[in-house]
Amino acid sequence: MPVKEEIVKVCHLVYQNKFVAAYDGNISALTENNSVMITRSGICKGEVTISDIIETDLNGNKISGEGKISTENKLHLYIYNKRKDAKAVVHCHPVFATALGLVENKYLDIFFPEVFLTLGKIPVCEYATPSTQEVTDSIAEFIETSNALILKNHGAVTIGSSVMDAYYKMEKLEHAAKTILFAKLLGSPRKLSDEDINKLLSIAESTYGIKTDKLF
Repeated sequence: MPVKEEIVKVCHLVYQNKFVAAYDGNISALTENNSVMITRSGICKGEVTISDIIETDLNGNKISGEGKISTENKLHLYIYNKRKDAKAVVHCHPVFATALGLVENKYLDIFFPEVFLTLGKIPVCEYATPSTQEVTDSIAEFIETSNALILKNHGAVTIGSSVMDAYYKMEKLEHAAKTILFAKLLGSPRKLSDEDINKLLSIAESTYGIKTDKLF
């Protein structure tokens, strides 16, 4: 599927699944030519079409497309410049992950093996004024190894090898956050112990093909 069509598909998915409301969020992909395709500013993700996608270079200069470049473009460009494996970025305001970001600090506790193996440790980045360099500063400590980041009082970001991969990581993050919040309403959820985590790490590469340095 052409990258613009994939972005449109994921825009509609994040809106349908209520990971965004109104004009929230932005989605981008790195092309084979090292340009960036990103949703324009001021568009409901449920209404995005191919004409709503702008192409820029890695410095944020517009190459093609109509409309205003998203004010969160700096966040996407920072990730592509720091992570050579990053091919797509999804930024949303999912309710449950964002709620956890209002009460948790530094990292989410590790509860689920599959979430840990897919997303690694999930940091809760310090609050930063949206659309400013503060946002990139807030994720700098975690960007090399984290595939999912919660932005305190703001939302969440996931990084993938494709637009769909980044979307699925957002979906997994939100599903886990929802489960954690429900569990906390019921009592004190059981975290994975250090022993549990070490057992996962010992089989991560042989069983799942995941290098342990990608989890921390």
